[in-house]
Amino acid sequence: MNELKEQLILKGYTHKTIKAYIGHTKRFLQFINKKGEDATKKDIEKYMFELLNQQQNSHSYVNQSLSAIKFLYKHVFNKNEPLCELPRPKKENKLPSVLNKEEVLKIFNQVKNYKHKAILYLVYSSGLRVGEVVRLKVEDIDTERMMIHVKQGKGRNDRYTLLSEVALKALRKYAAIDKPETWLFPGRKEGSFLTERSVQKIFSNACEKAKICKNVSVHALRHSFATHLLEGGTDLRYIQELLGHKSSKTTEIYTHVSNKSLSKIQSPLDRLLGSEE
Repeated sequence: MNELKEQLILKGYTHKTIKAYIGHTKRFLQFINKKGEDATKKDIEKYMFELLNQQQNSHSYVNQSLSAIKFLYKHVFNKNEPLCELPRPKKENKLPSVLNKEEVLKIFNQVKNYKHKAILYLVYSSGLRVGEVVRLKVEDIDTERMMIHVKQGKGRNDRYTLLSEVALKALRKYAAIDKPETWLFPGRKEGSFLTERSVQKIFSNACEKAKICKNVSVHALRHSFATHLLEGGTDLRYIQELLGHKSSKTTEIYTHVSNKSLSKIQSPLDRLLGSEE
């Protein structure tokens, strides 16, 4: 695994991806119960079948597992033989989970801790990924331009996004108490930032108190940011830039969950019987 980790680092993969690839590789080698170099195409196909059919994993999970195995053979074993013409599961077209504005407000109203409130405000008001908000530094908050500098986000790309006036007020209240120096939201260990799991727990607790029935993670705030901007008339190209999407196709998914156009369509049932009820 050391050589695999070295190669992943040399290729510039993120810490999160490196951890995921090593995990996938370990599970694959345990499944085939033989030396990795001796694995056949059939071994990999059996493992893919196990992940899809027996364990009922998502297609995206299985695709990442296959990518990890391919990386292992190409960059560690220097061979491509077992990988020839291996089919990938068809990509699932899933719509993101979105909260309406009333639900977002209910969640925020349940958060009393200034630090926790500032974190959730930033995720929603700026469309940040949870991994991005925990890695923010004090210097990334540009109060003059009312922008946030997101450094090395997904795909190791930098971008700027909005800094909300309300979020800034919450940040100042939090900063007056905790006085962060380097990391905007430091973790328990000295010199570390808050974990993504901690943010998810903050969000889950708030959802429970707010009696939100939807099965959502903190990432739903980012989805809601994009959807609410779209419904408010913001051009899709600007939303793409704020979210840090490489392709406009990724951002276009929010057109399928927005009620901007759908709300204007009257159901045929309402046309038939609306006046009678």
